[in-house]
Amino acid sequence: MLPFAFNIAGVYVCFLTWGLTQEKVTSTKYGEGEKFKHFLFLNMVQALIASLVGYIYSIFILKDPKIQLTTERCKNFFKVGLLSAIASPFGYASLKHIDYLTLTLAKSSKLIPVMVMHKVLYRRTFPFYKYVVVSAITLGVFGFMALGPKKASASGDSLGLSLANIFGLLLVFINLSIDGALNSTQDNIIENDKKINGRNMMIYMNLATGLLYALYLINPYSSELSSATSFLSRNPTAVWDILIFAACGSIGQCFIFHMLGNYGSLTLVTVTVTRKLFTMLLSVFLYNHVLSVGQWFSIVLVFSAIIYEVYVKMSTPKIKTKSLPKSKIEVVSPSTNSKKSI
Repeated sequence: MLPFAFNIAGVYVCFLTWGLTQEKVTSTKYGEGEKFKHFLFLNMVQALIASLVGYIYSIFILKDPKIQLTTERCKNFFKVGLLSAIASPFGYASLKHIDYLTLTLAKSSKLIPVMVMHKVLYRRTFPFYKYVVVSAITLGVFGFMALGPKKASASGDSLGLSLANIFGLLLVFINLSIDGALNSTQDNIIENDKKINGRNMMIYMNLATGLLYALYLINPYSSELSSATSFLSRNPTAVWDILIFAACGSIGQCFIFHMLGNYGSLTLVTVTVTRKLFTMLLSVFLYNHVLSVGQWFSIVLVFSAIIYEVYVKMSTPKIKTKSLPKSKIEVVSPSTNSKKSI
């Protein structure tokens, strides 16, 4: 139980810092009022540093044996790297059409796409208690954000969806679907190739993601790389913020992929979603926000679900996710299908 608790603490500390730094990098005005807007460059730096940190952690600290990069494994790592690379831009693009609260609300329900993609891509089923836990946590997080005091929009409108809003929600849905496909594909690769662990996945998925971003950035039709480097040369303080952002994300991914390899993506997503709730609770106590009765009820619902899951796991430690025979799973192959947040 201690290793699991240590994993949770590592995820919380690293990604709370990561989130604060991300907000600073993407929102702070540097120098003469400039904002950093080169998000693909930011993701490339994080992915490449994460791959390096994962390699150091795996080979030099844990002394893991190096795996042989067969053609099949390279294809699998490229597949998840591609999914990771294409998921984030949809999330960023949605912010042009919806506000950040709506995006956060939608992404907090990613537990559902993870289970859906497990069933659609790999025909898997889960114990009934998993459905109860997932439903309760998703409903609780939704309720926490939806049942707060109402605020008027800048335009004064409180109801109605514009076509732009609907398009933004469509982009979020695409982002979440890719996330679900990535998480379930990672699980499937690790389960079907016993020599691959979460640390291998971290190293090679991030390497593939970083190289894909790099290939895009150096193409002659994109000016993002030159614009980003020019921005950093004018605003050197942003370099340190980006390095802190990448370092926290990289160390956090060591915890993420260790948890993925040992506990599966549903447990991982449960932790990351409740981390968002934990962030909101910190904000309540630090900044004296007032919560409605419905929000407190939502908090109780979420943590009751978590306690219930822990109780079931402790009572019946042999419960495993059911799946079809390997030969049947292999018939289903995702084509263009997550993890990574914006």
